[in-house]
This record gives sequence, C-alpha cells and structure tokens, in this order.
Amino acid sequence: MVDLNTFGKFETAWCPGCGNFGILDAVKDALVKMQLDPHGIVLVSGIGQAAKLPHYLFSNVFNGLHGRAIPAATGIKIANRKLVVIVTSGDGDIYGEGGNHLIHAIRRNIDITVIVHNNQVYALTKGQASPTSDLGFVTKVQPRGVIDAPVHPLSLAIALGAGFVARSFAGDKEHLSLMIQEGIKHKGFALIDVLQWCVTFNKKNNFMWYKQRASKLGPDYDPHDKIKAFEKSLEWGDKIPVGILYKNGRPPYEEARGLMKDEPLAERPINPQGIKPILKEFL
Repeated sequence: MVDLNTFGKFETAWCPGCGNFGILDAVKDALVKMQLDPHGIVLVSGIGQAAKLPHYLFSNVFNGLHGRAIPAATGIKIANRKLVVIVTSGDGDIYGEGGNHLIHAIRRNIDITVIVHNNQVYALTKGQASPTSDLGFVTKVQPRGVIDAPVHPLSLAIALGAGFVARSFAGDKEHLSLMIQEGIKHKGFALIDVLQWCVTFNKKNNFMWYKQRASKLGPDYDPHDKIKAFEKSLEWGDKIPVGILYKNGRPPYEEARGLMKDEPLAERPINPQGIKPILKEFL
C-alpha cells in the first residue's frame, strides 16, 4: 500500500535549478486540470534524467530501456485503449536511441502523447552532445565543438504528417500545461518538444537563453497549414516559436485498424488452457 500522506516527500535525483522541475510541475498541473484518475494514466519513460519524472508522480509507471519508451507505450495503448498513455523522456532517449521508434509511431499515428525534455545534451551520462546540440557546442567529448548537423524533431514530425506537433518552454508552466492538455485531448500521436535548460552540462542554452527566444504563436497562426508549419518549425535563432505548430485529423491507429469495435485486450477473458498447445511445440 502507498502511504499518500508521505507520497511526494522525497528527494529527486535532479540538480537544484534543473529545468525538469518545471516540466514536472506542468505535467502535474495538466493532469489535475483534466481531472484524470491516476489509475487511468500510464507514464512511460526510457533512461536518463528526464526519464526519472514518472517516479515523482502518483500513477502507473513503466520504465523501459534506453530509447525504447515509445514501443512500450504503443503496446500499452493497444492492449488497453482506455488508458491515457504519456511518454516523458529526454532528447537523447527519444531523438537519438529512440529515433527509429519515433518515426514509425508517427506513421502509425498511435494515440499517445510524447513529451520530450530537450536540453540539447546527454545530462545523465555527463554532458556529451545530443542529437539536438547546436553546431559548435563544446563538450568534454566534443572539445572542438559539434560538427554534426542537429536534428530538427518538429520538422521531422510535420514532414511525416504527425497529428499534433507542439513546442513549449519549461520556464512557462501555464503554457506547457496547456500544450500537454491539448496533446492528451488529441486523438492520435502528439509530440511536445520542451525547451529545457541543464544547469550542469549546458552553459550555453540556459534559462535566459531560452526565455529570451521563446516566442508564442499568435491567434492568427493556422496550425493546419502544413507548409507554413514546416517553415515555422525550421526557425531557430533570435526567436524560437512555441505553441501548436501543426495538427491534422488523421484517424488514430486504433480506429484505422478497426480495433475500436472489439473490447480491449486487457478486458478479454484469460484461458490458461489455451496456451498448452503452444507450449507443446517447444517440447
């Protein structure tokens, strides 16, 4: 039994001042405002500092291998579509090791929400460059600066026709909470890239660097225009657009495959005798 009187009274593994705290607060705020039952939520993560976020919330949690959060979340959602399935992990975990899974989850349009803590560095493994590190970024592993072109995850998602593509800033709880709520409400795959600072290993892209550049999309912006959304996703300089960059009405995987007419796998009766013929094949 979990003692709810002591739940939450523990130390996190994050550095003081880490941007992960802002993301944690926004996730909590979004789930509370949506009045979601903790037992109806599954938080899925891989490996990394960002991947520890589910440990600090009261809900169902699945920690997978590095880069393997999305396939685990896919299996959970297909087995029980009544669950709200949220992936919360870092840029290295989702865009690096898990990049291939990201691509195909977008293609399938699985009804999950993926929140990426994008601090442009591998923080758990002591600060080497991540797929989103800026050109020239200097680390102990890249002492002469990064020479590989950075991944533009939102451009990739829009090009693949992702159903919901958004960006927010870890220092703006209200905006990030709103993006998370909208992502969860969306029926289909939702990607939310979060500008997050790392106080220990990324001295360039710090809190003020992001705060000065995060520029909210105005009410006249149309997120249904794919070409304009793609152009907007490529903006990365003095202004970085935040908000819902793109969305469409593609039917989610579960509907496209006709799974909605059947009861979820999780609710189907289990017949232990049915496995006997399968086991005999291995004898």
